[in-house]
Amino acid sequence: MKIKHPQVSVVIPTYNRSSFVKEAIASVLLQTFADFELIIIDDGSSDDTHDAVLSFDDARLIYERQDNKGVSAARNRGVNLARGDKIAFLDSDDLWLPRKLEMQLAFLKSASEIVICQTEELWERHGRRVNPMKKHKKCSGWIFRECLPLCIVSPSAVMMKKTVFEDVGGFDESFPACEDYDLWLRLALQYPIYTMDDALIVKRGGHEGQLSKQWGLDVYRIKALWKILDHPCLGDEHRELVKSEIARRTAIVAQGARKRGKDEMYEEYAGLGLKLGGQR
Repeated sequence: MKIKHPQVSVVIPTYNRSSFVKEAIASVLLQTFADFELIIIDDGSSDDTHDAVLSFDDARLIYERQDNKGVSAARNRGVNLARGDKIAFLDSDDLWLPRKLEMQLAFLKSASEIVICQTEELWERHGRRVNPMKKHKKCSGWIFRECLPLCIVSPSAVMMKKTVFEDVGGFDESFPACEDYDLWLRLALQYPIYTMDDALIVKRGGHEGQLSKQWGLDVYRIKALWKILDHPCLGDEHRELVKSEIARRTAIVAQGARKRGKDEMYEEYAGLGLKLGGQR
């Protein structure tokens, strides 16, 4: 007898966000499209995340706990467990609007060349609606160039074929931060990433525990950029764009390190800039 698998596997990684994750889970279970499984990977939480997750009585929910290994390892484990041929991620502090899966799956199925897509998003900071800046405007199609200066793809907004995720190697577990920037660079180099016009997620920020506003995260973006220089699909035009972005970011990190009295870090990143200049 053939076992029917769900069309979509939803993966939520979480760590010490019991109140947030309950709201995230509820937003998934309220979807108008019902043929999904919801995989929660608890990355070694020390709060009451276990009880919060298991307070939901729904056969589609799968809870797995692991030792704390970071969000990349948690997402990768979730995909490894997934039985659906489509993958959708949701960060535990974000929310989906009720028709997110329904509308996005229809969009993904609307043309054979669409293998990964994202929705537009609504932003909240400290519980209040805010408007994204122009630089955060999402693009659609072959967007590698637009992905270089900042992360314009949101994990919570993405749906893709599982084979695509596996093809690019998933999240790099050596990245403690900016792991999504690294993944989107690799994906955007090999696949068009389409953006729907509909805002179907709520991206919540400004709360304790977020990494995105910490100084020094450019270190990991620089790591991702150096890594993509070795990618076999990178052409000459894109290579020069990547080098220019490395030069820009290394200058920012070096300047910031000098300002903060981090002399060794300043020497390292000033040296990276000189090394890059020697390659040109």
